[in-house]
Amino acid sequence: MSDSSDKTDIPTVCRSCEARHNGICGALNNKELKQLSQHTTKKLVQAGTELVGETEAASTYANIMGGVVKLSKMMPDGRQQIVGLQFAPDFLGRPFQETSSITAEAATSVKLCAFPRSTLDAMMKETPGVEQRLLRQTLKELDEARQWMLTLGRKTASEKVASFLYMIAAQIDPERNLDDGGPITFDLPLTRADIADFLGMTIETVSRQFTKLRKEGIIQLDQSRHVTVPDIQRLQDETGEF
Repeated sequence: MSDSSDKTDIPTVCRSCEARHNGICGALNNKELKQLSQHTTKKLVQAGTELVGETEAASTYANIMGGVVKLSKMMPDGRQQIVGLQFAPDFLGRPFQETSSITAEAATSVKLCAFPRSTLDAMMKETPGVEQRLLRQTLKELDEARQWMLTLGRKTASEKVASFLYMIAAQIDPERNLDDGGPITFDLPLTRADIADFLGMTIETVSRQFTKLRKEGIIQLDQSRHVTVPDIQRLQDETGEF
């Protein structure tokens, strides 16, 4: 039986990994997975930990296996702008780029599967599928950035907050299918101040919109951070996109 069909040849640590199916590792056959797994390190990092610094030369890449990573840029005068969020099974790192152009920080506790940059760079030369997966990830991030430009530039305050919550609900659990129905629960990965920064709003406006959504029964809030979405379709309707 070939490497690609014999599941017993897949390294144990890779069998239940979401990145194996939807991330860059999905481009690898079992032999290549074994090769990569010999260089991987599983990490659990706490919220607030800087993973990659802006202008820092990154020596490792990683697959995000769980949690949320916050991406931000700093202006010369110290002002910060959150420019994106990453979820499992996103890829953390920028191949073909010597230094990072953003700061990546664990917004929640984050599970990572890290490996040396040199290992993946070598595999990209030998396995074209890896480069294709990375290109797909880049295009996905480009599409998301364009969508977020629409959110920031044209949506109302209510639609912005609903869009933020919908994004979290849709991506926080990579194994959850929104079509399955039923309530969705999650802890907000950002503080109110960070949400305001991300949405280009004031903290007071963000809080008012959370209260509005709660009073309308679109979300339930427990201790300001734990969110339950009883009906994901009602939340999606509030985003202004149908």
